[in-house]
Amino acid sequence: MTQTDIAAIAAIVVSYQSAETIDDCLLRLRAADAVAAIRVVDNGSDDGTMEIVQRHAARDPRVHFIANPDNPGFGVACNQGAADLVGEDGVRWLAFVNPDCLVDAGTLARLRAHAASATRAMLIGADLVDEAGVRDAAARRRDPDFAAMLASLLRGASATQLGVAVDDTQPLQPVDAVSGALMLLERGLFARLGGFDAGYRLHAEDLDLCRRARQAGALVAVANDVRVVHVRGVSSRSRPLFVEWHKHRGLWRYYRKFDASRQRTSTRVAVFTMIWVRFPFALARKLFAAR
Repeated sequence: MTQTDIAAIAAIVVSYQSAETIDDCLLRLRAADAVAAIRVVDNGSDDGTMEIVQRHAARDPRVHFIANPDNPGFGVACNQGAADLVGEDGVRWLAFVNPDCLVDAGTLARLRAHAASATRAMLIGADLVDEAGVRDAAARRRDPDFAAMLASLLRGASATQLGVAVDDTQPLQPVDAVSGALMLLERGLFARLGGFDAGYRLHAEDLDLCRRARQAGALVAVANDVRVVHVRGVSSRSRPLFVEWHKHRGLWRYYRKFDASRQRTSTRVAVFTMIWVRFPFALARKLFAAR
């Protein structure tokens, strides 16, 4: 590493059945400004993903990969990728990038510039859009308030949505949580937080990390002036039951971890029921959409 590498970025990609997009994703990361290391952690793909990753690793010494024989979960794999940076002393920033996120050359450097200019530690996300340019509500979220959701349902109203309205007057918009599809933070902050909570398998681990970052005094924000195409759902299409099960399991874990101890037993039972009654309906919608 040279002196100019001291603010370098490591991109960490967790893949699963990602052959459709991983080649484009890695080509873009290899061309991205300030990226000194790329770590790909594959969770047991059998669709050709690893063959594509191996080709990139053979052509670019910055690309290392870990091939898990099974799927230990998104958070576990992210932590594996971060732990594999031993010896990369010049890497100050970590960017967690989904294999279906297509960054431009300046994307990660612009996120880093936002975070580096802040007066305190920051966890930052980007303005995610789909291929048609429609903004992803998951890029800007508030903390889940399960008791409020339950109260809304009991009143006959729809459950409270987590999405926060875009405020384009703010290039950097503070929010409770950004999407785990693309987030950047200092390596030191990630270490202080203990990384992702490995108790989640899929979904809600990004909400968890953002909440713990805020509890530690960091700012969580989305860069409204940094737009990234996110081709959603590429990895999850083949296993809708697995995805929905672990999504709901993750929501219950999040509730127990942050909110349950402050609420009555009757509320905890009602929230548990609400989450798991929702599960078959969410699965049915996913299966119908797949058809």
